[in-house]
Amino acid sequence: MDFSVDIIFKIAAVGIIVAVLNQVLIRAGREDQAMMTTLAGILVVLVIIIQMVNEFFTTVKTMFQL
Repeated sequence: MDFSVDIIFKIAAVGIIVAVLNQVLIRAGREDQAMMTTLAGILVVLVIIIQMVNEFFTTVKTMFQL
């Protein structure tokens, strides 16, 4: 349970940081950089999720001695 809450907080933190940076950049007239910030945030979240899936499959392989 604590593990899933930790992941939710990590993803939420990335989302908040990206949203703030996005708004600052848009107001500064840097829409292209705002879009790149959004894409970078998406990639960070995907890396977090991929690591979780990898850990899950490693655990399953260990459990079933595969």
